[in-house]
Amino acid sequence: MNTDLILVIGIVLMVFSVPSIVSAFSEGRAPRVAAVVLIAAGCLVVYAIQQTPGEFRVEEIPNAFVRVVASIIR
Repeated sequence: MNTDLILVIGIVLMVFSVPSIVSAFSEGRAPRVAAVVLIAAGCLVVYAIQQTPGEFRVEEIPNAFVRVVASIIR
């Protein structure tokens, strides 16, 4: 699997888990599933960063999104 795809999936899962965590706290219940998803997303991001050859920079994240979308469209 491409490291760009793993990174993008991890970031998207992180973004989607935040509203779930906020919703769970506002309703007074424990955010169990959201916490598990957030941990899994963090593991995906760390794995993608470790597997990237060379040095990883934050400026490359938007380019990774574009490469993933372009590979899906093609």
